[in-house]
Amino acid sequence: MTSASDDYRNLLFAVAYRILGSASDAEDAVQDAWLRWSAADRSDVSDPKAYLTRIVTNVAMDHLRSTRRRRETYVGPWLTEPILTTAETADADSVSMAMLVVLESLSPLERAVFVLREVFDFGYAEIAAAVERSEAAVRQAAHRAREHVQARRPRFETDRARQRDVTDRFLAAAAGGDINTLMELLAPDVTLWTDGGGKVRQALRPVLGAPKVATWLAAVAQTTYEGVTPAEMSVAVAEVNGGFGLVFTGAGRVISTLTFSYDATGRIVDIHNVANPDKLRAIASGIPH
Repeated sequence: MTSASDDYRNLLFAVAYRILGSASDAEDAVQDAWLRWSAADRSDVSDPKAYLTRIVTNVAMDHLRSTRRRRETYVGPWLTEPILTTAETADADSVSMAMLVVLESLSPLERAVFVLREVFDFGYAEIAAAVERSEAAVRQAAHRAREHVQARRPRFETDRARQRDVTDRFLAAAAGGDINTLMELLAPDVTLWTDGGGKVRQALRPVLGAPKVATWLAAVAQTTYEGVTPAEMSVAVAEVNGGFGLVFTGAGRVISTLTFSYDATGRIVDIHNVANPDKLRAIASGIPH
């Protein structure tokens, strides 16, 4: 692998993952970009970063277009494939499950433009070259995407110490069936999204409101799930998608992940539970991004 590929591989994965919402698809897009880079006449490439970013962006956009219908017919809520991150992950909010769910509602062009502009601070001319559109079209797409995201994803800064405290208390309360403490930690309008993809038992519709969510969580913690009893289930706090989350394991495999987002008061307003086995491979690898 060349030095250019080594230097930019993390960037390419970061771009592709935010466009696709799938670690495995992002890895495929990066591999495709590398193969094209290897076959290119590099004497004509003055800016490897721009060249590689253009390739991976277009590969990701094409793949996103091809998978849209599959995602529309998905069994239950479709959530992003979770990844392990670190405290040093750049722009952690941009890989949060809540943000990636919002990005799902953008067109492939809007999503690519938003990611390149708002997350990686590419110039409009650079983005226009990457997505093969005019600069005017890119500016319009960026404006539409920014307004859409701001309307659906108000940003509340919750410091890491508060996040960790809430995560630890949530885990203890859920494991102990302590509905009163769960109610204290959950926003009144909290929503629980569960993604089993029709392959494992999960709620097929969002669970709405603190009382229902707390009751659901307390009940699940006491129930045998996919052949794994509560006594056989292990759970660890981990860095998942830019914040503290929970990783459940049992019977030698990753069972699910839980990630959280917070309201202005620091209470949990969204819970994203990914249990589709096909989406847990990046977590099972143990490799942070």
